[in-house]
Amino acid sequence: MFINAVGGVKITEPGADLAVLLAIVSSLRSKPLPEKMVVFGEVGLAGEVRPVQRGQERLKEAAKLGFTHAIIPKANAPKHKIEGMTIIAVERVEEAVEKMR
Repeated sequence: MFINAVGGVKITEPGADLAVLLAIVSSLRSKPLPEKMVVFGEVGLAGEVRPVQRGQERLKEAAKLGFTHAIIPKANAPKHKIEGMTIIAVERVEEAVEKMR
């Protein structure tokens, strides 16, 4: 799939894959994603959700910015709870789509 961002923005960060995919599913279902949700993860051709670099730092920064929910690759799951954030760690796209409700 090829995604063209509005205004010609070029998205080169592989960690945006899962977020873009969930945004498309949200649009197709006419059901918005929950507020204050952060999503990151690289998506493989077979539907696997791969980890991204600096996953822990991304989560900590998202919490500082007020995000309260996260869908992330299982391999990026934090070892310690991040205060104020509910984290859903997934291995496959299907899991992420199911959990976005």
